[in-house]
This record gives sequence, C-alpha cells and structure tokens, in this order.
Amino acid sequence: MRVAVFTETAPPNVNGVVRRLDATIPILESAGDEVLVFAPAGAPARWRDAEVVHAPSIPLPMYPEIVVGIPRPALRARLERFAPDIVHAVNPAVLGAGGIFYARSLGLPVVASFHTHLPRYLRHYGLGMFEPLAWDLLRSLHNQAVINICISAPIAEELTARGVGRVEVAWRGGVDTALFRPARASREMRERLTAGSADAPLVIVVGRLSAEKGLEILAPMLHRLPDARMALVGDGPYRATLERQLDPARVHITGYMGGAELASAVASADVLVFPSQTDTLGLVLLEAMAAGTPVAAADAGGAPDVVRHGFNGLLFPPGDADAAAVAVRRLLTRGVERELIRLAGRREADRWTWAAATRDLREWYMRAIDMTVLPRAA
Repeated sequence: MRVAVFTETAPPNVNGVVRRLDATIPILESAGDEVLVFAPAGAPARWRDAEVVHAPSIPLPMYPEIVVGIPRPALRARLERFAPDIVHAVNPAVLGAGGIFYARSLGLPVVASFHTHLPRYLRHYGLGMFEPLAWDLLRSLHNQAVINICISAPIAEELTARGVGRVEVAWRGGVDTALFRPARASREMRERLTAGSADAPLVIVVGRLSAEKGLEILAPMLHRLPDARMALVGDGPYRATLERQLDPARVHITGYMGGAELASAVASADVLVFPSQTDTLGLVLLEAMAAGTPVAAADAGGAPDVVRHGFNGLLFPPGDADAAAVAVRRLLTRGVERELIRLAGRREADRWTWAAATRDLREWYMRAIDMTVLPRAA
C-alpha cells in the first residue's frame, strides 16, 4: 500500500502528533507499505525511512515555535507522481486542507484524523469569538474525507455532535513499555528534578508549556501541597508566565526531554499531573502508567478514555486547583491505594501498543480504499 501523509507538524517539533507519526511510520514500512510525508519546511529530509516533501512555511503569529505549511502546485504534482492508494490528512488545517483538495482532484480516497482541538485552543488566546468559524472550517474539511479517525470516544462524540460525519474511534495510540518502565527510576534523576530535594514528594508535568494546557492551576495546586516539589518537563510560550507564577525553590523546568531521559524522569516522580482540557488523548498518561507513576488528570478531553477514576488513576474537575491538590495528596499518602493504582496502570499500559494501533489504522486505510464513491465536498 502506498500512503501519502499530510501533517501540519513534524520534527524537530515535540508534540503528540509527531510522536504518534514517529511510532507509526516504521510499523507501516515494516508491513511493506511505502510512505511519503508532506510537512512544513524545517522537517528532516527523511522521517524514519519515509521521504519528506517540504512545503513553504511561515511561523504562526501567536505561537512562533509552530510553523504553518502552505500548499503549492508542486505538492500536487509530487502527490500525483507518487500515485498513493490512500491520502491521510493528519489534523488537517492549512497544509492538510491542501492535501485533501489535491487528493479529491486526483480521485484519491482520503482519511482524516483529528488530534488537536483547535476550536478550544482559541479560547486561551483571546480568540474565543472565532470558535464557531473554526468549527465551520474543520467540519468542511473533515466532511470531505471518506473516514474521519478520532483517537478517543469523548472527542468522537463531540465531533459527531458538531456535524462531522463518518467518525470512527481508531489509531488510539500506544506506549513503548520496554522504554517506559518502573526500573527507569533513579535517585540521580530525582535529585535533578527536585534540585537536590530528592526526599520530598515529587510531582511531574510533561508536555508543551502553552496556555491551552490548563497549566494555570499549577501554582494554586502547589500552594496546597507545601511539602511537594514539581518538575515541568517541556517548553513553550507559557514558560515565562509559569516562571513568574511558580516558586523557583520548589519548581524545576527542564525543557524538552525524550527517549530514555524522559522515561527516567517520568518513572522517578511520585505523581504525574495532567491538567489539560484540550488534549484528545494524552499519550503521556499511558507513558506514566507504564513507568509505574500514578496519574491525576483533568476529567476532560480524551483523558477519561485512559484513566478510570479510582482504578488506574484519579480524575479531577477541569480547572479545579483544589481538587487537583486533593487528588495528588491522595496518591502521595494512601500507600495501599497508590500501589493498587500503580499496578492497574501498568496493566492498562500493556493493552496499548503501537503495533495494534497501526494495524487498526491500516484496516481503516483499506476500508477507505474499498469505498469507491467519495463523499461530496461539504
């Protein structure tokens, strides 16, 4: 099978979509598929073994670390030469919109997948008035696809309610349990994350430091946990705000980590907090579970698809710093419950593999190919 992927984001960016594709591309290739990736300028020439075709790009004004790929006729010509069996528009916005248009003009089936809740993001940048317009644009794009993939059931329900058709929960994600495991915990990493206070309770937050991630609850939450230390593993435009809000004697911001270093950081913490209300799944939740670190997550977005409250983690009301502090304290102080949650979390992580997720994705590709009549443009 020949697969053309249009993605709005690619390395060196660090985010869930990049990590998802980084895990998926080699599995597709090992199955005998040929993958061609269309990505913004700045991406490497090859992504794993896949060739990358670069689109001219401009930085996003409100978020300059993200670049936007601009469609151009040469991309359509390259797509036509590649002659794919399927076109996958990953999180289509600008470049993905071009990919959908090119595929439709060439009579190629399109699968689109939804990963970033752009309409909700607008609320966090003073642009909430444009949320209905964002939904109109997303609905128009996604309704041109043969199949729309969503990676969690709550978000799939929202998309359907918003008028997006043919939505399927699939390609849900995975975790490398050989990389993320309890044995990665180390005293040395804990010393680093706590700036020398390794015996203090350690709360970790992993991900992009941006306004839409619910990070405004961290300062009041930590105020209610006076003995705890916190490590923020990530970077982004909200970092300067967090540095002003958080006590530097108790909080260490590490910047981005990856691979074994990230796995060690997650395993070395006592609790992972996931306050985001906009994530459509949250791969870091699975990684923490695999690493034996109990999780406390906002009951929003895709998190409830992973976290079963009181069984393999704890959920708290979105945006509620008091409730988040209560959940963290419960995981820090109730030893028996903590251990049961840790064990259940590890079992949950074992169920989520990239191999299974990619097999699922390939099946939907083949279904889309078998659908000979493309849907009308919305």
